[in-house]
Amino acid sequence: MDNELQEDDIGITFMVVDGGGGTVDLTTRKLVGINPLQLGEVKGCTGNFCGSTFVDKIFINFLRERLGTRAIDLYMENYYDQFQFLVREYCKNVKVPFTGDNREFNYELDIEEHAPALLQYVDEEIREMMEENEWMINIKYNDIKLMFDPIIERILHLIHKQLDVIQETCSKMFLVGGFCENKYLQNRIKKEFQDTVKLIEVPAQPIAAISRGAVVYGSNILEYKESDKENGIFSIFLKYTYGVKLCFDWKEGIDSSYRKTTDGKIFKFSPLVKRGTKVEVGQEFSLDHHSHSQFNFQLYRTPEYNAEYCDAPEMELVGTMQINLPDAHLGLNRPLAFGISFGHFGHQMEITAFARNLLTGQTYVTIFGLNDV
Repeated sequence: MDNELQEDDIGITFMVVDGGGGTVDLTTRKLVGINPLQLGEVKGCTGNFCGSTFVDKIFINFLRERLGTRAIDLYMENYYDQFQFLVREYCKNVKVPFTGDNREFNYELDIEEHAPALLQYVDEEIREMMEENEWMINIKYNDIKLMFDPIIERILHLIHKQLDVIQETCSKMFLVGGFCENKYLQNRIKKEFQDTVKLIEVPAQPIAAISRGAVVYGSNILEYKESDKENGIFSIFLKYTYGVKLCFDWKEGIDSSYRKTTDGKIFKFSPLVKRGTKVEVGQEFSLDHHSHSQFNFQLYRTPEYNAEYCDAPEMELVGTMQINLPDAHLGLNRPLAFGISFGHFGHQMEITAFARNLLTGQTYVTIFGLNDV
């Protein structure tokens, strides 16, 4: 991927769209240098559950409509390997080659050949109809388009939101990962953002690209970093205790009275991982929290093993992550998982702080650079 970033690109902001099976992850960074590759602070990072397997799920619902929900459920329960083979046939002959350009594109799915055990579960009415069609299901252009479009719309919305967050020109966009090999997805993204992003590129091998060069830090930032592996950095012992500032109910006889707020609350340091812990690169430490529509996670660290308050001596603010949640009408009924993981970039340690909306799956990420951890 680094060969797609040239000397003339130094100073630009670029986005990586990493389309995987389960999630699509977006990361935006500034290019600081080429030789060696140097990337600036993450301008924005997010992801959501809109990967290629969600297209497969719509295909399965398509089969339910044609063959009956009960038949598909029993087939999946009793012949899961054969069912997986059926899905692979769909992927090979429909999902992968679909470009959206040819309106005559269709595929004849032979149920008797590819899913023979399914026939026993189909009810009489559907059986008669399928026997008339010799157990063939014609998957037409519009059927396939309806399998892709809801998922692609979620991806386009995710990219729009990311571009709004960074509030500056995104000069290049790289489409990587298995899902981004699909021509229809590529074409939809290019068409949608052709007037917003100067250049949208697809590496020759999108899957391989996620483990090389800039994409190591531009794709799924929460994954184990390949560069750490190459540098021989597999685990570290923490010099500090890391945690966040959270609000709790004040308890009489336990909490200090002078720290009690007017509404009967108290702010405390809630540890995520303690000093002396051996952590693997990319290992996550998290806690669950319920939030209103907006929340600031303040990440602190202290050399003390046990610390109770964020204003304690030697307590240091690492950084703040502000997130905005949709569905304000849900009030506190919107659980979040907040956590951190540790990595390495060049000669600098990095802490990846993430907040994951447990209702929608959307993930917010911020990276903090530190001299030591």
